[in-house]
Amino acid sequence: MTELIPAPRSVVAGSGEVRLTARSRLQSGPGTEGVGRWLRAVLWQATGLPLREERELDDADGDGVGLRLDPGLGPEEHRLVSDRTGVLIEGGSAAGVFRGAQTLRQLLGPDAYRRAPLGRDRVWAVPHVTIEDSPRFRWRGLMLDVARHFMPKEGVLRYLDLMAAHKLNVLHFHLTDDQGWRVEIKRYPKLTEVGSWRARTKVGHRASPLWDDTPHGGHYTQDDIREIVAYAAERHISVVPEIDVPGHSQAAIAAYPELGNTDVIDTASLTVWDTWGINPNVLAPTDNTLRFYEGVLEEVLELFPADAGPCTPFSGFVHLGGDECPKDQWRASAVAQQRIRDLGLADEDALQSWFIGHFATWLAARGRRLIGWDEILEGGLAPGAAVSSWRGYAGGVVAARAGHDVVMCPEQHVYLDHRQDAGPDEPVPIGYVRTLEDVYRFEPVPPELTAEEAGRVLGAQANAWSEVMENQDRVDYQVFPRLAAFAEVAWSALPAPAERDFADFERRMTAHRRRLDALGVAHRPPTGPLPWQRRPGVLGRPLDGPPPHR
Repeated sequence: MTELIPAPRSVVAGSGEVRLTARSRLQSGPGTEGVGRWLRAVLWQATGLPLREERELDDADGDGVGLRLDPGLGPEEHRLVSDRTGVLIEGGSAAGVFRGAQTLRQLLGPDAYRRAPLGRDRVWAVPHVTIEDSPRFRWRGLMLDVARHFMPKEGVLRYLDLMAAHKLNVLHFHLTDDQGWRVEIKRYPKLTEVGSWRARTKVGHRASPLWDDTPHGGHYTQDDIREIVAYAAERHISVVPEIDVPGHSQAAIAAYPELGNTDVIDTASLTVWDTWGINPNVLAPTDNTLRFYEGVLEEVLELFPADAGPCTPFSGFVHLGGDECPKDQWRASAVAQQRIRDLGLADEDALQSWFIGHFATWLAARGRRLIGWDEILEGGLAPGAAVSSWRGYAGGVVAARAGHDVVMCPEQHVYLDHRQDAGPDEPVPIGYVRTLEDVYRFEPVPPELTAEEAGRVLGAQANAWSEVMENQDRVDYQVFPRLAAFAEVAWSALPAPAERDFADFERRMTAHRRRLDALGVAHRPPTGPLPWQRRPGVLGRPLDGPPPHR
């Protein structure tokens, strides 16, 4: 019963249990109807119990489930009470009730996560218990990189379900990069006709001699995106799209060569990039480029509406990257240098700041907020823009002290493409070792921030970059079970990292691994990779020793 992940704020055990049977009813109070439809659907497929809708539950039966709003609770705060009258889930909003419904699903056991009943008689019981819970952070995110290796729509929907099961509420959707453009833009069809596929792919780290000569590609139609956003909203998850500028843009330049620095290189000869690393080919800082991306963003804003759902508070954010933009081409470009002079800028860093600032203003005029990687701080940042702090904590500290909101996602701690063990069987070992325990001891708020500055930390995010994750099983292996540890860090009110009870978390993970198995997640076993999860002979880039803290 106490094997819940994330750990709730308060658990008071009773004696007895509520048994759900074919007679049991589900009553969805006003404002909770969507949660009721979701809960009935997932429990019907797992248990075969119909849980028919009831206007009012009969307490005398004591075997029903009720969903209600309680305006006295916070937006995601909830209370689950299981006693002789049945199960009652109350939340401050539909999102709070939905989080409580996830707790109910865990209480029912691992088989409650299956897509069909197992065909044998069994008892579906909820122990008598009172659970009160609320999240520590408002932003509890996962970044999926679908640009390097494309994840089909069904895979994205599956990950939204996995996020919901862990009470995460922000999908950072990395849709464009040098290696592929993944979202249909009707005004610019070549972005997907040309930019969504590459002729071959580097296997492993960029220093690897191995290549896969199979063309790789894929993109989401606009209706696919609308479906993903609607599916997320039903699960009270905000989807934040990322359109990367001004670096990481070779796929766009390959489709429309005029976007590049044509006075420095022959942009017409560029193709979608087939390897990894920091690409020197960046967007030209011209009016043509600005107008082009304004056109892109006009369609993006329509696909990702700010009012995607009443309980998706971060739907108004748009991520514009801003990271890893080499300035060599701008230094060599007469056009870029003239732009610096015309604007009275100090240097190329200031030019990028102007470029990002243009879109921050453009988005703000349309009721949206820009968020970008911490490089957007260089040269100054527009008011209202937020920062994803990935190069350690320092960018987040600078941003918070300057009055900007921050999402903490330092690569040394929560980049899930980094290796999970130092053993030789770990597939394509990238970066520092980050074990399940390491992620569990991640602390999003730097201690040097004042209370007011710490209030600027919206929350935290785990990032799953897909250069060396070529399919769903590889993503699963890298993401799980560490995402469960991250989810508890982001949700639960844990003590200081050194004081956290990892032994208790491991105990609860034993039960949680059975839930992951029922969901079909190819997670990393505690004893190490299974034979088919290894990638012998594929070169990675392991870094030894403990990662730098800052």
